[in-house]
Amino acid sequence: MTTTAHITDLYPTRGATEVATPRQDPVVWGSPDTPGPVPAADLQALERDGFLAVDQLIGPDEVAVYQRELERLTTDPAIRADERSIVEPQSKEIRSVFEVHRISEVFANLVRDERVVGRARQILGSDVYVHQSRINVKPGFGASGFYWHSDFETWHAEDGLPNMRTISVSIALTENYDTNGGLMIMPGSHKTFLGCAGATPKDNYKKSLQMQDAGTPSDEALTKMASEYGIKLFTGRAGSATWFDCNAMHGSGDNITPFPRSNVFIVFNSVENTAVEPFAAPIRRPEFIGARDFTPVK
Repeated sequence: MTTTAHITDLYPTRGATEVATPRQDPVVWGSPDTPGPVPAADLQALERDGFLAVDQLIGPDEVAVYQRELERLTTDPAIRADERSIVEPQSKEIRSVFEVHRISEVFANLVRDERVVGRARQILGSDVYVHQSRINVKPGFGASGFYWHSDFETWHAEDGLPNMRTISVSIALTENYDTNGGLMIMPGSHKTFLGCAGATPKDNYKKSLQMQDAGTPSDEALTKMASEYGIKLFTGRAGSATWFDCNAMHGSGDNITPFPRSNVFIVFNSVENTAVEPFAAPIRRPEFIGARDFTPVK
């Protein structure tokens, strides 16, 4: 295990066996009277369930702007050739474009939007920076899903985030049906950290961004968690959003329908929880996946 001096590893993972550790951190770090766009009842639900759905975070006119920008980025040969673009193993079509808030001023403006970053600050109780951003494209007729995982397991093991003080938002840019490979979360699963078995290969990110391998929970653990917590599938119109805790167990299925599913995904981390050296990996992942620029979003 690789650690940094004076930093205690609260969440051991990637060892010889799978180990469950009770969560050591709150979900909502701000005080109940911290001003912000999230009502107190919703903050309580986020603490309890590990997610918060917003029916309409951005309006139809704004959705159209982001859809056009997504189309521009995913059809640009220069973007396709960039290492920040991930392609589908089978179709060779673009699946994700990382660090999109640096590539695109349109998406940079979305990150700075108070409806977005204001919620992140309120939840995490501090200024925040972008640990990761990307657009995800899941076209119809066979786009592959993503297996069950906790994001924090990877961000802790491979990026060096010490604590669970990180929140993600997935903003739908197309309709999310119950059939086109939508996000699934196990409500309450964020309360237990599942340390996965197996060492992290060098340059693991090159494979894991296409298909999860290291950091994957066992079938036995997933069966137990699903039986205890159940599975929530998120649907909603374009412009809706799902906020979810960094340790929520989640995944998505393949999209074999004709209906595409695309979203923009932004990960906010507290400036008081900046990355150190990886806790369970031989080297850091590239900065376009796990940021080392901790400048607060303003």
